[in-house]
Amino acid sequence: MSQLTLPPPLTSPDQLTPVLQAQGFAVLSAASVCALAGVAAADLKALQAAWDDLPPDQYLKDGGRYRRRRHASFEVSDRTVRAIPHRAHWQPLSYNALHGGMQRWFEPMNDAVLAQSAWPTVLAWLARVASALQGSQTWYTEAHQFRIDTTDGIGRPTPEGAHRDGVNWVAVFLVGRHGIKGGETRVFDMHSPQGQRFTLSEPWSLLLLDDQRVIHETTPIQPLDGEGWRDTLVVTLRTGGFLDEPLGQAVAAV
Repeated sequence: MSQLTLPPPLTSPDQLTPVLQAQGFAVLSAASVCALAGVAAADLKALQAAWDDLPPDQYLKDGGRYRRRRHASFEVSDRTVRAIPHRAHWQPLSYNALHGGMQRWFEPMNDAVLAQSAWPTVLAWLARVASALQGSQTWYTEAHQFRIDTTDGIGRPTPEGAHRDGVNWVAVFLVGRHGIKGGETRVFDMHSPQGQRFTLSEPWSLLLLDDQRVIHETTPIQPLDGEGWRDTLVVTLRTGGFLDEPLGQAVAAV
């Protein structure tokens, strides 16, 4: 069964920087990602099998079983990518009212994924995009592999609702979607009623967000026929350091 969806407002590769400056977000096709990052489509496709090996997210406070994920951290400059020893993912409650305020030790990304040539190429390119807008520097980068499925009948890509991540830049790659309806992306300007809604459907298309200017969410997914899923790669870039738990304010993960 086909589903009526709103196509994303694609940005041409040569307009990426001005569009990000003008509206705080941009959407690129997979071909544009490949052209700008200097990566082959086949090399991106080779990463996709890793989404079949994601362990369950043990920290969902709504009791759901619909999210699987892995996590990794890096220090990235325009040309270099350095993996950081595995660390907890942390957000304050002001950014994530549902899952903030606790250290979440997700399973690490597999070394076999990190060793593929496309991986550092894409991270370094995202750093160059961020540096073009905010000055060349080290970007404290976190990567999250997500699979949202319909095990519970419904899957929630953003159970916390419309939100910011507490970083400078957020890159959301649609890795794939299968047998689902829903999963509509919504981006809202923080200081006006302006917003856009659309559905990412092309593997390795990209939504790039200025986290200081916009908030975002993705609507729940439901199965079309049997179990379905939606896979994404979310990469965040932050200036000055990782978003870590303040000393002396530890909250138990529950």
